[in-house]
Amino acid sequence: MTVPHCKRVLVVVHTLTFGQRLKEVYCLLERDIRVQVIFTVVPHAFSSGVSRHLERLGITALDWDEARHAEFDLALAAGSRGLHELHAPVVRISHGAGHIKPLTDTSVLEPGEPRWPGMLNPRHLVHEGRVVPTAIAYAHRRDLEELGNSCPKALPFAHVVGDPCVDRITAARPHREHFRRSLGLEPGQGLVVVNSTWGTTSSFGRLVSLLPQLLGQSLVDRYRLALLIHPNVFAGHGDRQVRAWLASCSERGIAIVPPEADWQPLLVAADWIIGDHGSLTAYGSLTEATLLLTQDPEREVAPSSPAALLATVAPVLSPTHPLDVQLEYAAGRRRPDQYRAVAASLSSVPGEFHRRMRSLIYRLLQLGEPALPPDADPLAAPPPLKRWVDSPRAEEWS
Repeated sequence: MTVPHCKRVLVVVHTLTFGQRLKEVYCLLERDIRVQVIFTVVPHAFSSGVSRHLERLGITALDWDEARHAEFDLALAAGSRGLHELHAPVVRISHGAGHIKPLTDTSVLEPGEPRWPGMLNPRHLVHEGRVVPTAIAYAHRRDLEELGNSCPKALPFAHVVGDPCVDRITAARPHREHFRRSLGLEPGQGLVVVNSTWGTTSSFGRLVSLLPQLLGQSLVDRYRLALLIHPNVFAGHGDRQVRAWLASCSERGIAIVPPEADWQPLLVAADWIIGDHGSLTAYGSLTEATLLLTQDPEREVAPSSPAALLATVAPVLSPTHPLDVQLEYAAGRRRPDQYRAVAASLSSVPGEFHRRMRSLIYRLLQLGEPALPPDADPLAAPPPLKRWVDSPRAEEWS
């Protein structure tokens, strides 16, 4: 190596979503000449497209088989698969807004074992009786209380660092009008952002009932619409198939946001956010948008999650009434503090993620932190929506 004696940090990427979240962490390290950041892609049901995305970012990934046999000073991961095979201390971070979805594979559970969600589930933290991560980064102090119930042996490894999306979206709110102009919105024109998580109970899984409302003539004439579909949908079904299913939307001028694009500026710019129980709908509580749910998510979410809290305060769409009427009614009825409790549940230390995360990493690396504030570039202005209608790729904006 040209630069010797570097601390070697492995970034373990399972899916595109996990990789996007991990960027908030490895960006804190990569400018430090004392640190060499190395990437690997773990075989996963939704890893399609990850290597290609990393290549567009100028990253050459180390083969997973080689990575799991090599030694590193630290590993960063937003998923649990394969971490027990690594020869490195592991920092495990969350990849969404709290811990929303209870464990879906109930076949692995013992009789009476709870379906703990996300990083509260011992099956995502413990392997053969050993807690795998050296450090587990949580967004909220409430998470530690729940971890004490679900996996008490992991408590000594838990740290509250906050949520990077909370911090970025909050910091970008003063730039809302700039983002709207960048998207090509005319003065007074409404932006409706429709988002979907993945899985059979998601909005996309019920697309047949939602499409007629989105394609209504009065809606596409009066509003600009953008669809934010979870990257796992594209990875699972294939990019071409998903775009074929949504061809009628593109033909009517609805923007299909590519899975590798940064979704945060669209939430900041939106007047309405329509979504399911996924993270993006919960993050919408930080913005000026009016939120509407596509269905009641009670059975699909953990009862203490931000998504469950949002379901108690956000109106639910009716498939039998015009969408534009429901949008205007919900906006007219919205209270200034309607989503305050949801927003507060996303992070107990807002504005502190990058500082706390960097301190944790450098402590584990046994290095002194740089004598500069953490690198956390502000959200970039999005491209015009028309680009995602005419040529729906985001290679240059990722």
